[in-house]
Amino acid sequence: MDFWDVFWLLLIFIPLLLIWGFAIVDIFRRDDLSGWLKALWIVVVVLLPFLGTLIYLIFRQPGATPQERRAMDRASREFVEKYSPSDSAQQLKLLSDLHDRGKLTDTEFAEEKSRVLDAARAQDAPVGPAGTPPTRPDQGPAAGPTSGPGAPQTGPGAPPAGPGDLGGTAAPSASAGGVEPPRRPRGFGA
Repeated sequence: MDFWDVFWLLLIFIPLLLIWGFAIVDIFRRDDLSGWLKALWIVVVVLLPFLGTLIYLIFRQPGATPQERRAMDRASREFVEKYSPSDSAQQLKLLSDLHDRGKLTDTEFAEEKSRVLDAARAQDAPVGPAGTPPTRPDQGPAAGPTSGPGAPQTGPGAPPAGPGDLGGTAAPSASAGGVEPPRRPRGFGA
């Protein structure tokens, strides 16, 4: 094989063959062409490979068909649903990562963070009577019990603070509606 044979094969024949194959595949996959029109285009493209393919590509409607657009839209929605963060912690981690890489400015980060946190609060807050959210134990002194058997004891007659007690009001437990921070397994980090 000399230079011109390789040149003809690689730069002219193989690209024309690929375009011809594309035209045949495109004819079969088009939903906007009827069966007889598909058969006619196949005959033209197969019997006149170069000229038929050129004519088909000139007369082919540009862009995607409505069915292709719907399929692309559905695929993109499925992709977003599959790979978008599902809870606020993942969303905040993603926002922090984007902010650290410089993709978000400080104001954009603050706005998106407040939007995520507001959405999380709105989702977590149960609606009480008359459409008002009920008070939670961590929202002020009047919300929790101040006396009785379940109330925290403070003052001179109170039991001594334990190793995990910081002497203030105790954080609400998970059973009382509060949120406990995640615990790290032993042996992971300091």
